[in-house]
Amino acid sequence: MHFDFDAAVGAPFRMQPGLRRLAAGSPQLTPLAPGSRHQREKLAVLTAFWPQALVQVEGFDAHPALGALCTHAAAEHPGAWQWDGTRAHALHLGTATDVHGTVEQTATGVFGLGDEVARCLQVLPANWRLAGLLSLAFAEDFAVVDGRHGTIPWLAVALPSHWAPEAKVGHHFATVHAPVADNTLLLKAADSLTRLVCGEDRWERFVWNVTDQPRLHAHPARMGAERWHQTRVQQAWWRTERQTFIPVPAPSAHAAAAPQAVFTIHVQVQALVDALDTPARAQAVHDAIASMSPAVLAYRGLQPVREDLLQWLAERATAPTLPGAITSR
Repeated sequence: MHFDFDAAVGAPFRMQPGLRRLAAGSPQLTPLAPGSRHQREKLAVLTAFWPQALVQVEGFDAHPALGALCTHAAAEHPGAWQWDGTRAHALHLGTATDVHGTVEQTATGVFGLGDEVARCLQVLPANWRLAGLLSLAFAEDFAVVDGRHGTIPWLAVALPSHWAPEAKVGHHFATVHAPVADNTLLLKAADSLTRLVCGEDRWERFVWNVTDQPRLHAHPARMGAERWHQTRVQQAWWRTERQTFIPVPAPSAHAAAAPQAVFTIHVQVQALVDALDTPARAQAVHDAIASMSPAVLAYRGLQPVREDLLQWLAERATAPTLPGAITSR
């Protein structure tokens, strides 16, 4: 897991930025193996629902951010990604595309019919194919932060956590994930936060929740209106995000251009009983949830099961042994 439990889970729970400097040498991207879980779900979303995953403010130029992201990916993972300034090659996927949207199958894939990635890209508008290939080559989703206005003008988010990218594009970065209530700390830090993540340093933060379903893709349009009717808290899931920021250098010809950063989001889901594998972890989550306000509980979808979840966590925190998830019968 790419999630720092001790850094992320604490009580009392607060909606706050929670940024920390990225340790030197820490990777920000995670190459996907062909046919991996993340890739299969992203393929399904980008094939059937791409207008909800790939969104931008009208007139926004994403080329500088895409170029910075491609350059970073090639430097960090040269065995998985190549970039010459106009053409990107996802080596593990045997697929390439360029800034004009030309798609090239460079090798037969190792799962399915062998051309799933190329066929998915062909479904997308030409101007979204490079972003589509990045999405399928790496576990992370991506968004661009505009440092001048503090907004999110561009998103390539196939695996949202119970939010709709098409409803958030153009909004202020600090309020994209914040509930209407209990977001005071985020809003107060909004301007300084935006300047920080669009600077030269690299940052990371962590987000977590307990959820009733195991899918990585949790767009509200494809979630049941009633939550927790089919899932007991003992069978719940631990959903986490590691978020990082990749600075976008200003083009040499536009030194006065607004600073930008690429916001990366790595979603992971595992069984709650596996994630809380020690009494201390169960106690930490218990205390965090017990301290959440009604507004935060409602925003996170935990209000219907708060009492049952707290009871289960308390029992697990005091259990002499902790059974894991039941994977077969």
